[in-house]
Amino acid sequence: MNADLTGSYHVPTQMAGLIDRVKDDLAAARKAGERERVGTLSLVLSELQKAAKDGNDDAVAVLRRERKRRQESARAFTDGGRPELAAAEEAEAVLIETYLPAELSDEQLREIGAAAVERSGATTPKDLGKVMPLAMAEVAGRADGRRVSQLVKEALSPR
Repeated sequence: MNADLTGSYHVPTQMAGLIDRVKDDLAAARKAGERERVGTLSLVLSELQKAAKDGNDDAVAVLRRERKRRQESARAFTDGGRPELAAAEEAEAVLIETYLPAELSDEQLREIGAAAVERSGATTPKDLGKVMPLAMAEVAGRADGRRVSQLVKEALSPR
């Protein structure tokens, strides 16, 4: 347990290591006067610490959620005719991505999807609900659910 990071609650090693890394990067950004980076890292650090306090030790899920929020905001700003705000949100999403593990390739996802289809016995796109839990368990946060769903649908579609 690291009291300066977490107070009196337990933080798993993965989460604590990521919190330490974000804190170090935040300090460096402050020293360099990078205001946008400081803002993003402060929010990410806050979300990671809140998740750790709540007993959520899945740092990757926290980071993916934060990235997704930025991407959705960027789309909304783009649709609303505010490209400068969209660009800022996109830059935050890119910064958050630097803390995420590498995404699985489409080929890897196709293999996982095909294996999940086979294990579930699914035969048509209507069976997507049987396949997705198996596929997502295998993906383990290394790809967006929409990508997985799209590739599983392809695997279930008649050729």
